[in-house]
Amino acid sequence: MTKKDSSKTPRKTAQSPGGVPRKRAAVPPTKIKSESMPQILGELDLHLFAEGKHEHIYEKLGAHVLTRNSAKGVSFAVWAPSAQRVSVVGNFNGWDGTRHPLRRLGESGVWEILIPGLATGELYKYEIQSPGMPVFLKADPYASYAEEPPNTSSVVYESKYRFRDMTWIRKRATMEHFRRPLSIYEIHFGSWRRVTEEDDRPLNYREMAEPLAKYVRELGFTHVEFLPLKEFPYGPSWGYQVSNYYAPSARYGTPDDLRYLIDYLHRKSIGVIMDWVPAHFPKDAFTLGRFDGSALYEHLDPRKGEHPDWGTYIFNYGRTEVRNFLIANALYWFREFHIDGLRVDAVASMLYLDYSRNEGEWIPNQYGGRENLEALSFLKELNEVTHRECPGTIMIAEESTAWPMVSHPTYTGGLGFDFKWNMGWMHDTLKYFQTDPLFRAGNHNALTFGLVYAWSENFILPLSHDEVVHMKGALLNKMPGNNAQKFANLRALYAYMWAHPGKKLLFMGGEFGQWREWTETESLDWHLIEDPLHGGLQRLLSDLNREYKKHDCFWEADGEPAGFAWIDVDNAAQNVIAFRRISPTTSAEIICVYNFSAVTIEGYRLGLPRAGKYKQLLNTDAEVYGGANVGQAKRMMAEEIPHRGLEYSVGITLPPLAGLWFEAPRQ
Repeated sequence: MTKKDSSKTPRKTAQSPGGVPRKRAAVPPTKIKSESMPQILGELDLHLFAEGKHEHIYEKLGAHVLTRNSAKGVSFAVWAPSAQRVSVVGNFNGWDGTRHPLRRLGESGVWEILIPGLATGELYKYEIQSPGMPVFLKADPYASYAEEPPNTSSVVYESKYRFRDMTWIRKRATMEHFRRPLSIYEIHFGSWRRVTEEDDRPLNYREMAEPLAKYVRELGFTHVEFLPLKEFPYGPSWGYQVSNYYAPSARYGTPDDLRYLIDYLHRKSIGVIMDWVPAHFPKDAFTLGRFDGSALYEHLDPRKGEHPDWGTYIFNYGRTEVRNFLIANALYWFREFHIDGLRVDAVASMLYLDYSRNEGEWIPNQYGGRENLEALSFLKELNEVTHRECPGTIMIAEESTAWPMVSHPTYTGGLGFDFKWNMGWMHDTLKYFQTDPLFRAGNHNALTFGLVYAWSENFILPLSHDEVVHMKGALLNKMPGNNAQKFANLRALYAYMWAHPGKKLLFMGGEFGQWREWTETESLDWHLIEDPLHGGLQRLLSDLNREYKKHDCFWEADGEPAGFAWIDVDNAAQNVIAFRRISPTTSAEIICVYNFSAVTIEGYRLGLPRAGKYKQLLNTDAEVYGGANVGQAKRMMAEEIPHRGLEYSVGITLPPLAGLWFEAPRQ
């Protein structure tokens, strides 16, 4: 644990209910006057911002420590076109809005000021006067740091961090992620692990670095994905109701502490993805909503500007300055924090004007359709700009409908994402595995249907946080049968998932089989790993990742039919499937066979593509994973007996509720 840098610690002020600063008569205003100076934002800045094309606007708007004429100060700039007056208030002027009014820059709607003598750590807000309204306070939309909730002031911050991960960044820029292994460990920061039982608080960013990197490397995941780490007022939203898009959550430390964590993970060869939420934002009084008294960031009409499900506002994607705010924000996280990828939340709610709305509750587009043309244009521009400016970064869509070409380039008519979460596979697979094996034959199609559309997108197979909350039950508890069968089912599910076309994502706790549903207020149940069944499941995940990364046939052609071939697809009566994963460039093959029934199958004939010895890579029923050791065979010899369209085959024993992987001999 590092010593706290007092220069980066925001000074506290008296707070009224709701976290709005009060003026304190006991603290006399500091008599600081605005420096006479040229504009902070030049004419080119204002032009680009108005056009929605200022990709570094976060360097101009917000609060920035500057040096002018050998004297340091802080510049403040904010976009508030409907305001009559804007002042910056804070401890430095006793929260008195008469002390430091900002000047308006023509018709741009931008207001600015430079206050000499201020430095990092100052608390501040904007005091805004709009026509016909009482004066109100707002946090800075471009603030790079904010008070820890429930306090709501913005904080002046100047980063001093110097990254040491340039080897990783240079290598990332050349990566073709579609043809690389991608195995993601999804994490809610505050509940992954607590400090100790006595000190029951979350780890901070710096405390998290070493244990997380060590654990992820031991398990073999290539990336971690954090639920949103931008500041948010309401803990149970898990970060999905963002109040400060440019400020990392102060719950876990300073912005430079987060930079340290990402840098550390990179130096341990672990990529970092963060959830990003451009679909909606909360209505809390200090945030973006009705920012200058008008519907500035959102649509005024609730049929376009409010989410019925979440009680939040929707961004106005047709307004150039709003698009600029969001696109520059994505670039900010890539450039300033070296994030490797953004998983864009709730894309479906952005694409459809009638999302979760009844007839009469939405407005058709100009052609009478339900497609949100402004959001479509925004998403395409977002993906084009981020890929151009930050090569090698990943854009991932959580999109739950059949919208076509989500992960296709924009020049071919797609939305431009790199990957899309395969929600259909997730729902069908869990439906199958939650079914008692006695009745799985009737659901066999749920197991195999995903291969009908598996190459329509670049998919990620997600078993995410959404599947283990809100009374859905933990993954282990979803499985049918007695205790041993639940573990066997889950081991088989993971082996099926890791061999199936598509990249992988697993939410924390799933790797060792947590029994209870996840909650954001408690640590994972780490003590369970001491139990052989839980520890065995964890070891299986490590071995799955190791074999997955080792064999290019699992990931080289994930998005192409050439990387997959069925062997046994319609064996519903026995609850068996078998398939080949193939590397088109090397002709390497892995044969994967699964028995999802609760009985051992003796003498199962498995079709094989070629003669020779086949090495067993994996058996989820191995004793080391908590199984009964049925079906263990280091090698098997192909017999010249044609079966299921293949020239060779072999008779093997299939353990119950298990998966087996065999490496084919090289041609």
